[in-house]
Amino acid sequence: MKINEHCYKVNACPHSGPAPIPQEGIYEQVKSIEQISGFSHGCGKCAPRQGVCKLTLNVKKGIIREALVETVGCSGMTHSACMACEILVGLTLLEALNTDLVCDAINDAMKDIFQQLAYGRSQSAFSSGGLSVGAGVEELGTSHHSKVGTVYSNEHTGVRYYNTTEGYITRLALDENNEIIGYEYVNLPKLLKNIRAGMDAKEALMKAGGNYGRFEEGKQFIDTMEENI
Repeated sequence: MKINEHCYKVNACPHSGPAPIPQEGIYEQVKSIEQISGFSHGCGKCAPRQGVCKLTLNVKKGIIREALVETVGCSGMTHSACMACEILVGLTLLEALNTDLVCDAINDAMKDIFQQLAYGRSQSAFSSGGLSVGAGVEELGTSHHSKVGTVYSNEHTGVRYYNTTEGYITRLALDENNEIIGYEYVNLPKLLKNIRAGMDAKEALMKAGGNYGRFEEGKQFIDTMEENI
């Protein structure tokens, strides 16, 4: 072939290897999947963009040691999350990337978190020794409950808060201008824990609740559970 007749061997530029990336408090040249360590999150969406997933992985030397899957979407997403959590722990990061986790949003989140870890953009990049197994549970707080905000609004009745970080909203407090100045809430995991401990339902509800903002100054209160919108 003519290409062989015109091909000259030249000395290749010296290659010093891949750029070091920060991993759990050290900079390291990562050349294989077994070297990757880190704790991070990835977010993905399903194909028709009707749901989302937040995936949290704790990877040590290429092996997934901890997984947290949180989804907002259809019922199929929640069931896929259950399956994914059972499958992921113990796999290498590359195995997990090439495993069908059924829900597109979870698969998408897996690709996103792989990219972060491969480029040294993990949450624990500069944490000496990384984060221990159990850090994922801490993301859920003491109540072990995902923080999903649910707020609804329409042009006739205005905004309604239904779920915030503190818990399920039971009442909204309005001032003299009908503007929201605070809310009353109940933490559902704490409520169930109190009832399971044998506490009377009314007492359990009182001890699992609280209020936020200038709730006590309210001129009008809206019961979010009773009001028909």
